[in-house]
Parts: sequence; structure tokens; C-alpha cells
Amino acid sequence: MTTKLFGTKVPRVEDQRFLRGQGRYVDDLLTDDPRLLHSAVLRSPHAHARIVDIDVSDLLDIEGVLAVWTWDDLTGPMAEPLPLLIPHPTLTHGRTQYALAKDEVNYVGEAIAFVVAVDRYVAEDAVSRIRVDYEQLKPVVGIAAARAAANAVHDDVPDNIGARMTQENGDARAAIEDAPHVLTLELDIERSACTPMEGRGTVARWDPDTSRLTVWSSTQTSTGVRGCVAAKLGLDLAKVDVITPDVGGGFGVKINHPWPEELLVPLAAMTLGRPVKFTEDRREHFISSAHERAQQHHVEVGFDDDGRVLGLHVQFWHDHGAYTPYGLIVPIITSTQLLGPYKPDNYRVTFESLYTNTVIVTPYRGAGRPQGCFVMERTMDAIAGYLGKDRTEVRSTNFIQPDEFPYEHGLVFQDGRPLTYDSGDYPASLAKLKELVGWDEFEDFRAEMAAQGRRVGIGLACYVEGTGVGPYEGAHVHIETSGKVKVATGLTTQGQGHQTAFAQIVADTLGVRFEDVEITTGDTRKMPYAVGTFASRAAVMSGSAIHLAALRAREKALRIAAEALEAAEDDLEIADGVVSVRGTDASIDLGTVAVLSNPLRYAFDEASKAATQFSVGDPGKPPVAEDDEPGLEGKDFYSPERSTFANGMHAVIVETDPDTAEITILKYAVVHDCGHLINPMIVEGQIHGGVAQGVGGALYERMEYDESGQLLNASFMDFLMPYVTEVPTTIDIDHLETPSPLNPLGIKGAGEAGVIPSAAVFAAAIEDAEGFAITAMPISPSELFDLRLAHDNPSIAG
Repeated sequence: MTTKLFGTKVPRVEDQRFLRGQGRYVDDLLTDDPRLLHSAVLRSPHAHARIVDIDVSDLLDIEGVLAVWTWDDLTGPMAEPLPLLIPHPTLTHGRTQYALAKDEVNYVGEAIAFVVAVDRYVAEDAVSRIRVDYEQLKPVVGIAAARAAANAVHDDVPDNIGARMTQENGDARAAIEDAPHVLTLELDIERSACTPMEGRGTVARWDPDTSRLTVWSSTQTSTGVRGCVAAKLGLDLAKVDVITPDVGGGFGVKINHPWPEELLVPLAAMTLGRPVKFTEDRREHFISSAHERAQQHHVEVGFDDDGRVLGLHVQFWHDHGAYTPYGLIVPIITSTQLLGPYKPDNYRVTFESLYTNTVIVTPYRGAGRPQGCFVMERTMDAIAGYLGKDRTEVRSTNFIQPDEFPYEHGLVFQDGRPLTYDSGDYPASLAKLKELVGWDEFEDFRAEMAAQGRRVGIGLACYVEGTGVGPYEGAHVHIETSGKVKVATGLTTQGQGHQTAFAQIVADTLGVRFEDVEITTGDTRKMPYAVGTFASRAAVMSGSAIHLAALRAREKALRIAAEALEAAEDDLEIADGVVSVRGTDASIDLGTVAVLSNPLRYAFDEASKAATQFSVGDPGKPPVAEDDEPGLEGKDFYSPERSTFANGMHAVIVETDPDTAEITILKYAVVHDCGHLINPMIVEGQIHGGVAQGVGGALYERMEYDESGQLLNASFMDFLMPYVTEVPTTIDIDHLETPSPLNPLGIKGAGEAGVIPSAAVFAAAIEDAEGFAITAMPISPSELFDLRLAHDNPSIAG
């Protein structure tokens, strides 16, 4: 009998290939092709300037340079602005950049000219010889400058406001006014960025004989890139193939598309008749890809003596950088996911999304949720501190209860659907977390540490994560005559373990051996209809679609096998790739069933003889029935009515050095609920990775701009990332499984869970250790040191 794999810790099948250096990334492709050309990009050195003149005459005599483009060389759709991918009614002043800057640049790093040469060295040398005359303009850097609006990022955008949006359930302002207690908080999160190991990259090859374009891109949405490339280059969609090879991390930055290079590289390949490659270097990634996180929040909360939130009013300002290609997804998520597992009686939120002369902002792992979690959890801690109550008690008072699901918040989520939580048990999660971290015993530990002259603090943070957003994903399952099962789904893979988890689903659903299942992702030739990998949606969306497609293949296999075995379908079972009749020795391999599924005229091997016209079939019936088709395969799509909502809680114990203000993690605990677990080991790996990324975001990483819009730390020499010595060596993890009723597997997403509460949980623990409020993140030892001075000497706090 086939062993059930769903829910077991199956080792990742892809790891052996990666560990042996056999991964194939964009920069590894076509390296042996002598016709391969390389490209480089001239980028703006100024945050805000008009382009007066571009002189490329010095390039004309450089041997090995084949082409140079500026905006003046682009025509048709290529000369128009890049698409605004997710329009929204409240995005009244959406703006996107051109593939190459026209007239004006609006951030350091914006693409101005594109050079193609025989190798990257020649291309970079050529780029350095391009002369550009600029008329410098006053840049707008940071939220304060954008709000002040003394200068404009775009002349036609009043007050630098791209969008203003309000959502409300109840009457928050009246509830706050009538509440027994009221608090006001000012909270701040600074910019950070994804910094995946592999930057962006694109390779394109044009086949003039078939008029077909093949593009390889390190992207999180191969079908999205395909659609944009076809539209901008005037090609039929069916003539464009986009393939996503191995991807060295995405974390959100690679969901934005098309990047200028994803259009310019295919254009060059078509124009020059040779394959062309672009590989982003590390500095380019810092200054010309995407950032996230920067928001400022003003919070007013009214509550009763028990700490129950009666009214919550949040205003915040979101820095979306120089352009808005990804719309308002990040601030919409912040505004709705801020509520976490709680149910304030009245909630009002308003945000302004602001232009600045800095790198664009698109989702970064967590995508607006870390900011919302920081705000809500700081608010809960402030209420507890005001009332003198245990922080867990105040949270328990405000939890949505298990019998209240599905819970309707009366707001609209990022997918345009109602913000309705599908399942969860927050009190049970909190009980698990308190036990895991030793919450009730912590004061004894604090006293023990204090006796040694050591300062420690404990914090917790709760979150809810909207996952599995639509509109759909699809899958194709094909059982070959060998018995092997080939599965294709359209979303892409950046290291999440899809080849393992998806194979577990197929093996269980079909009753085949795990090792006989092969998964392909991100290849538009095999699955042209797809959306992409983001928002913790892969397992929910593609996992469900794969399950449904496998059921279709199984249904057909049983029908054909029943006829061959002269048995009823209900009497059949499939195990280890063999269909058998229960209680008998009669059986047939799935591979043989696949042979029988395809009526043949020609016998091309021994197995195919069984399906030829004189070997099988009823002469009185057509070989392929009217409602049937050849082959043993299944295809299906999963499209949810709304998002699923995972949840979790983190707790941390930290030590803050009394002299240096260095912050050390002593214990980290996580309780996580993503419904049924496909592979607990992969889920825990996602949590470990997220926690590591969250530690960086809370304690180390920030994008530091000066007033002229220059990014001061655009290298790993200056942008601090945590080493293994800064990340907890042990993370205590417990799971709660409250299945989602919205999909056939009862699963919810897990990919962003580890990073969402990090800023909130560290702020809480540091505040608990130090005894004064922590209202801005990330926090460094020097900043903590200054806060100590200000707290001890209020006269110098300003």
C-alpha cells in the first residue's frame, strides 16, 4: 500500500542538485553559445534631474559594441510608460517610468541608456563613455519631505500624493471620544529591501525561422513577463515563451514586472538576431530594483478597563518611491492586516501613498504586514502598560473567538474581496506560545539575570496573514506510458520546495510513488495560464489545482482500468502506480493504462502494441469517444472566492548590554497555524528563514538615503545583514492546524509567516528590558544607546 505522504517530513528532492552546484540560473544559460551578446545599463547618478542632452558619439568607434539605445530610439509601445500593473480607483495619480528615461529622471539608478556588446566588459566600458547633460532639480527624500511638499517629484501630482484611501467599519472617532481611556501613539518603520542572493537577470533568443521569442527571466511571474513582452514588442502571445530557470531568491522584488531589461533584452535579441543577456550586479540591485517597509503611523485608540478596544483610528503615510508600478497593494495590506487576530468594535484607517525621489516600492516578504503588525502589537502593549495588565491578558480580551469564524471585518482586502477570516483558534495558539517561551516563569528568570548584572526582556506579537490570493492557478498532470507522472503548474519557484510538496500531493492523490513524480514550474510552454508566486499562495493555489488535476487523471485511469480488468470502478484501488481489484490478484500498471488511453495506428515499441487498432477497441464504437480525448492526463484550475488567512504568534527573550546596548537573542518561540501541513519540515524551514530575515529587518537592515537622494549603503560592506551568529540557533516551533474550508486540501499559506511579527516582537522585548517606549524600527545598538540617554536625561531628548 502506498504510504501517505501528505503531512510527513519528506526531504526536499531539489536540495541535492543545488548542493552539488548543479543549479541552472539565468546567468548560467547559453554560456557556450559563441553568438551570445551582453548588455549593460547607464543609470542616473541623480535623484531628480531633467535630461538636457545624451551624447553617445564616443561609443561609435568602440570595437565590439553592436547597439546603444536611449528613449529617442524606442518606438511604438516601447516608447510608452511601463504598465501600471494593478490599477485602483483611489490611485488617482499613478505614474510609471519608461523603459529608458524620457526627459527626466526621478531616482538614482533609473535606466537612461542600454548598450549591447560582445561581452559585459566592453558593454560596461561603453556605458561609461556616454555623456549626459542634466539640469538638477530639488529631490524629495523621505516621508517628511513628501508630506511637506515644498518640492514635487512629478509636476502633475499635487502634494506628492499618489493615492488617498479610507476604510471604516463602525464609527471609530465617536467610539474613541466616548471611551473610558484613550491613548495616542506615533510609530515609524524605515526602508529595507529583499537583497536575494541572485539579482535580476534576463536572457532572450529570437528564432527568425519560426518568428518565435524565448525569454528566460529570474522572475516570480513568468506568465506576467510573457504578457508584457508580447504587448510591448507587438508579438502574438503564442509566439512568446517565458521560462523561469532556478531562481536564487525572490522575496517579492521579482514579482514586479516588466523591469526595463525584461523588455530591452528581447528587443535587442530581435533586432540583432543574436541571443542577448543581462545580469544585474549587486550595486544595481540596491539602487535600481525595489525597496519596501517605510511608513509612519498615527494611532488613536479608545478602550475600557479590561483593555477591550472600543475604537481604533489609524492614519499612516506610505513611501512608495518614484513610481507606482505595483499599485497600492502594500499599503492596502497594511491597512487591513493591521487588525491581526483582534476585533475592535470600530475601526477607521486612512493612508496617503506618497511619491519620493527614491527607488520604487513593491512587496517585500510580508508585504505591508510587518508594518501593520508592529502598529497593532505596539498598541496592545501600550494598553497593557497603561492599565498595568499582563500583555497576554489584553490580547486575550480582544481575540476573535474560535466559534466566530468565518469572521467578517467589514473591510476590503488586497484582492478586492471581503476581509473575511476563514479559520483559526487564537486562544489555543497563545496558550501554546506562553508554554513554549516560558511566559509565566519569566519574572523569576529576570530576577536571576538581574542578580548577575544582566538586563533581559520578553515580548510577544500576534499576526494574521492573508494568503492564497486569486485569481487562480492551474495544473496539468500527465501519466506517461512508463508510469512516470509529469506535472506542470504555471507559478514560479524561488527555493520554497515546490518540487517536493507538490509531488507529495500528487503521489497521495494518484496513488503513485513519490519518486515517479516530476514537477515543472514557471514554463509558459507547459502551462500558459498562471499568475505567479507571491502572497504565500503557492501551496493554496497551485497545490489545490494540482490536487484537482490529479483527481481528473485518477478518474480517467480508473475508468480505463475498469474496462481492461472487467471490474467496477468502485472495486479498484491504486497503490504504488498499480491499479488492482480489491480482494483479487487482478491488476494493471498505470503505465499500461496510459498506453490503453491512446488508440494507436502504429506500434513504435513493445508497449504501444497493446493500443493498436487490431489489439484493442470495440469495432462498433469510435476509438475516442465524443466526450473523451487521447492520453492519460488531467487538467484543472483552482480559483478561490477569497483569500485564506493563516496566523501565528512569536515570542522572544532578549538581553540588552548595559554598556554597549548590544541586543542578544536568548530564546525565540513560534506558534504557527497554516491549516493542514503538506510537509512540516518545509514549513519549519520557511519559518526559520523568515525569522532570520525578520531579525535583519528589526535589528540591522535599513536603506539609508542622504538629503540629495543618494543611497549611502548600496553594498554589503554597508548594508548590514545578520550572520548566522546573529540569528537564533534554535527556534522553538509548535503548530496548530485549523483547516481552511475554502480549498480541497484545507491548507493556508506559510511563506511569509516568519518575518511578519519581527519588528513588533523585538520592540516589545527591548522595551520590556529597558523600561521605556520603543516606537521606531529597526533599532541599532547606537540608537538604543541614544534612547537611554534621552530617557535618563529628558532635557536633552530633543
